[in-house]
Amino acid sequence: MCFSARTVQMTLPQTVPIREIREETRTIRTFVLDVRLPQAEPGQFVMLWLPGVDEKPMSIAHPDPLTVTVARVGPFSTALHGRKVGDALGWRGPYGRGFSLPEAGPVLLVSGGCGVGPIYFLAQQAVERGLPTTVALGARTGLDLPYVARFRVLGVELHLATDDGSQGERGYVTELAAHLAERATEPPTLYACGPERMLVVLHRFCREQGISGQLSLERYMKCGFGVCGQCAMDGFLVCQDGPVFDAAQLDGLRDFGAAHRSATGRRLPIR
Repeated sequence: MCFSARTVQMTLPQTVPIREIREETRTIRTFVLDVRLPQAEPGQFVMLWLPGVDEKPMSIAHPDPLTVTVARVGPFSTALHGRKVGDALGWRGPYGRGFSLPEAGPVLLVSGGCGVGPIYFLAQQAVERGLPTTVALGARTGLDLPYVARFRVLGVELHLATDDGSQGERGYVTELAAHLAERATEPPTLYACGPERMLVVLHRFCREQGISGQLSLERYMKCGFGVCGQCAMDGFLVCQDGPVFDAAQLDGLRDFGAAHRSATGRRLPIR
C-alpha cells in the first residue's frame, strides 16, 4: 500500500529538532521547531509527541517555522518545558477548522493566558489585510502576560487586563473586551482563545449584543482527525468541526462551558 507524503504528515508523527525556546512568562514557553507549515491557518493545531510521555494537541502560534506556545500545567507540558534546543519532538498536522477574518471592518481579538499563540497568529493576518485590529490580553498578574512586546511591535491597538491590577486594567479580560466592543464606532467581529469560562462569558456577550464571534475550544484528543471520538461535544467533533466555532453554533449546547471528556471517555465537569 502506498501513502502520500501528506497522508503520512497527517497521521504519523515526524521528528524534528527544537530550533529555539523563548521564555514568555514564569510558566509559559514558546517552542520553535525546525519545520515549515506555510499552509496552516490561525486557530488550527498540531499534535505534538514526546516519546515515552504522551501526545497532545497544540495551537499554532506561527506556521513558518512551526511555533507553539505552551503553559506548564500537567505532566506533558512539564516534560516539554524540560526539553532543550536541539532536542527532538514529534509532530503531525495541521488539523481542524481555524479562524476566518472578514473582508472589511474592525476585529477584536481576546486572549486569556496561553490562548495568546493563535491570537497573535490571527493578529498578524488581520494587520496584513489592513483590518482595524484591537487586541485584549488577560492574565492573573502582569508577570503572567505573554507576547506584550510582540503585539506592540505588530502595531495593533493593545489593551491589557490583570486580576490584581499590576498591569493594565484591574479585572477580567472579558470585562475589558465588552467595554472595547461597546465603545467601538462600528461593531467588531470578536475572536477569542483561552479558558472555557472566559469563552462562555464572551459567547453570552456576542449573543446579547448581536455581534459576530468565533471562539476556539479545547478538548481532550487522541487522533486529531475524527476517528477516536474523544473530543465529541454535543454532536460536534472539536478536532474537525472546530476547534474554532462560530458563536451561534454554540447556542444551546449542553457541554459548552459545562463538561468535557477524560482520557477514558468519562464526562467530567469543567472547573
